[in-house]
Amino acid sequence: MDLKEIQNLIKFVSNSGVAEVKLETGDIKITIRTTLEGNTPDITYVQQAPMQQALPQAAPAQPAAPAAPAAAAPAADDNAKYVTIKSPMIGTFYRKPAPDKAPFVEVGASIGKGDVLCVVEAMKLFNEIEAEISGKIVKILVDDMSPVEFDQPLFLVDPS
Repeated sequence: MDLKEIQNLIKFVSNSGVAEVKLETGDIKITIRTTLEGNTPDITYVQQAPMQQALPQAAPAQPAAPAAPAAAAPAADDNAKYVTIKSPMIGTFYRKPAPDKAPFVEVGASIGKGDVLCVVEAMKLFNEIEAEISGKIVKILVDDMSPVEFDQPLFLVDPS
């Protein structure tokens, strides 16, 4: 998050009447607490380094390590021809407009510019995410009812 996004979040929280908001993105955690007297926000920034796990040192693991990047390289080349549709906000990803309704799109579905692909709920507001391009859904990258982060890939679309 940049400074402007944080300032906008502070303004939103102070105007909304919410007492406390916690936000986690990657390794940055932000907590904004508002007080009743004058609604002056009390902001706490906590930045944590990602935890690294110790890997066991084993002789058989060494030959397997070079094979993993070689297997990942063709997958990256395959995905290069696709357009990634990303989440414009933090929230909860929903594939359906309601629990008893059918999903907006499935893998293999043809989409047009402006078609609704999913809904991202943020602070009890349901935001429809529309396609910015026409094409065919190749892969859905997020499970239904999962939390998503800003700029997280949601769909792979073949524009051809």
